[in-house]
Amino acid sequence: MNFLETPDMRSRSPWSWPLSSILLGCTLATTLSLGSQGLLTATAQEPILRTLTVTGQGRESVQTTLTQVDLGVEVNGREAEQVQQQVAQRTAAVVELLRDRNVDKLETTGIQLYPQYDYDNGQADIIGYRGSNTVRFRIATDAAGPLIDQAIAAGANQIQGIQFVATDEALATARQSALREATEDAQQQANTVLQVLNLGPQEIVSIQINGAETPMPIPLPRQARLSAAEADVSTPVVGGEQTVEARVTLQIRY
Repeated sequence: MNFLETPDMRSRSPWSWPLSSILLGCTLATTLSLGSQGLLTATAQEPILRTLTVTGQGRESVQTTLTQVDLGVEVNGREAEQVQQQVAQRTAAVVELLRDRNVDKLETTGIQLYPQYDYDNGQADIIGYRGSNTVRFRIATDAAGPLIDQAIAAGANQIQGIQFVATDEALATARQSALREATEDAQQQANTVLQVLNLGPQEIVSIQINGAETPMPIPLPRQARLSAAEADVSTPVVGGEQTVEARVTLQIRY
């Protein structure tokens, strides 16, 4: 029995069924048919999201005003205890000088003590010990040269590294400028492409910042370090520039 039949109708001819039952069946069938067509029509007419993805780049240079220095004390001797004591005494004098000059970010970066061997007839004999202590600090570039000379006079005998850096405030400002330039670059690229195609931007769907990291310090070439350490005159120290780069990716609906 279908949904329109009654028990007494099944025994009669369809031509004798009530007109209201026939009309109800037609109405329900029409409604179901239209509803199905309506779902298909809505799916077919759903708009396709059209997007354009562009990546802009920004670059900002900032002058370095600080110098990061790695100074070391190295001592050779026959007895390990004697070597270590000399390293400690000379390093303490260097650290006291650096603290008196109010350097920034003073820290110990390495302490070593190891034996030296003489290899003869296939045997390794200890002939002495080598000890070292390395400290790192930052100071204004214009004061770095005289301070290095004073530290060497106080007991340091190694210049293991010199790097130039900008202040945190200057790097933060440069980072914001690089991000702004990258965003503007991405917008200009999108506008150019859409104008050529006679299209217009509608809204930004997503934004991704791909980079605006702090750049690495600028190292002084090794040859320059050696010549400066061996010079009899005051050690010259000249900084440079750090470059902050940023990339911004925009997804734009058109």
